[in-house]
Amino acid sequence: MVRCRFAPSPTGNLHVGGVRTALFNWLFAKNQSGNFVLRIEDTDTERSEKKFEDQILTSMKWCGLDWSEGPDIGGPYGPYRQSERVELGIYDRFARELVEKGSAYYAVYHKDDPENVLRTSKEKPTDLSSDETYTIKFKIPEGITEFFDLSKGNMSFENENFGDFVIIKSNGYPTYNFAVVIDDHLMEITHVFRGEDHLTNTPRQIMMYRALGWEHPIFMHIPLILGSDRSPLSKRHGHTSVDHFRSEGYLSVGLMNYLALLGWTVDQEIFDYHEKVKDFVPSDISNKGVVFDYEKLEWINGKHMRLMEPERLLAEFGLWLKYTGRFDYYASVESEPFYALEVISMCREKINTIEQLYDFSLPFFSEEIDYQEEYVVKYLENDWSKDLIAAAIRRFESSDDWSVEGVERVIRDLAEEKITSKKNTFQLLRGGVTGRLVTPGLFETISILGRDRVLNRLENLLELIEYEEGDFSS
Repeated sequence: MVRCRFAPSPTGNLHVGGVRTALFNWLFAKNQSGNFVLRIEDTDTERSEKKFEDQILTSMKWCGLDWSEGPDIGGPYGPYRQSERVELGIYDRFARELVEKGSAYYAVYHKDDPENVLRTSKEKPTDLSSDETYTIKFKIPEGITEFFDLSKGNMSFENENFGDFVIIKSNGYPTYNFAVVIDDHLMEITHVFRGEDHLTNTPRQIMMYRALGWEHPIFMHIPLILGSDRSPLSKRHGHTSVDHFRSEGYLSVGLMNYLALLGWTVDQEIFDYHEKVKDFVPSDISNKGVVFDYEKLEWINGKHMRLMEPERLLAEFGLWLKYTGRFDYYASVESEPFYALEVISMCREKINTIEQLYDFSLPFFSEEIDYQEEYVVKYLENDWSKDLIAAAIRRFESSDDWSVEGVERVIRDLAEEKITSKKNTFQLLRGGVTGRLVTPGLFETISILGRDRVLNRLENLLELIEYEEGDFSS
């Protein structure tokens, strides 16, 4: 059975590059009716934190990447945290086996000078001075290390180009290269898809596999996601964590759609990756680096927002409001579900993220209108604004038709009074009921707001205009 894994280190928030790697492992495991394993590699004791592990698991679940084995649910090959495996003595046992085979040795050095080995031994040092400590180092064998990579093809490395390296640190914890070999073997991992930045680690790992008499998994080293300067994507290019994009109001289906396109050749641009499992073939992954395009991501997310059923989008909106701590706003949305559904359905046509949806929908749920300065200067501070708003109130009060068509007739008839230009008429009303000059369609906006909200807002605005001391920014 195919077994793939994703093994992040809990030293920071989950990076989009890591999620893409997890996605490709997940897709292949599902395509082959295999298992996808989540393992936490927390042997970096100085930087690993539980909060980052929690964030990783939360982000993975939000992305829709489920796992059949992991630190939260267990499994037959556990534990799935390397720190817990250290406590069981798993790595120490195999390190000693390598020493006994002559493939590793104890290296003693001064605590302040770890690069300068004072002496080596096949036995655990017992004659250490107070300023000495030791590690276990793997002995590089002679010859060549060759393997086949699903992306790079046949790979060959001269072993003499590698120096002996530490496999057990002075604190008793394994190094990455050693722990990953032991864990992948014991967990029966068959395929390892990971970033090409690990390519130089692979020969070292294969040497240890062979020294222990084990078969190594099939490797595929995927080109990295790049920034605009074609260097590996990092914070200097912009935000890179899954948590950030979630907070900014991206849908998980939109983010994952975009990440899948970063290297994977697929027959359509907009899709839910869960529906593409049957189409996933590792050879369809490009062997060239791809640049992360923030604008393309936003465009794709907007496409998903407009394709999504309004009821589901409203649910996603509510989850996001709670996730970002906007509980008062959430309560307002929840209290008027049918009204909220109308607002969401209309607003989504002009936005690309849930955060933009939130900003666009604010005037529909807030009882206090915050008039934009540009609106005040252009449309309120003139001689005709009072007359136009008074006329609008009269026409809306006498109208019984608050459909989009009915609202349109009222406003066009108002414009025919020629109190000011048609554009000024439309924009004064737009800002009068929302405080803004950019909104969804004017007729649709007023129709959805309804008679009571519209008349109340126009009457309040007229009152402000009638008093020069009126504060439009409140």
